[in-house]
Amino acid sequence: MNQPRQLDNTLYALVRDEQIAAFNREKPTDTVIDFRGGDFRGLDLRELDVRGIDFTDAYFRASDLRGLDLRENGLEGASIAHAQISGTYFPAQLSADEILMSAKFGTRMRYRPISGK
Repeated sequence: MNQPRQLDNTLYALVRDEQIAAFNREKPTDTVIDFRGGDFRGLDLRELDVRGIDFTDAYFRASDLRGLDLRENGLEGASIAHAQISGTYFPAQLSADEILMSAKFGTRMRYRPISGK
């Protein structure tokens, strides 16, 4: 199993230090930001511009994700144990049961095929 880790990345350091406005100003718009496997536990990420960020296998224990639109983000294998998720959009590949299991028990979220596509 992948363990969450501190990433060696300047943009990641801004997020870890909760310098969200600085991250939003400095993030590139023409490339995917690789935050795979990152440790985001306990952070307030409500104002984070999540467009173009890959959160595959990331760890969000007790983070504040309220109001984020994560529909286009990679979240497979991520864990959101005890995170605040009110008003958060999740990718269509994640079932409500999968999200609830992760929020309540910390399981890693698994994608399911989207029916009708």
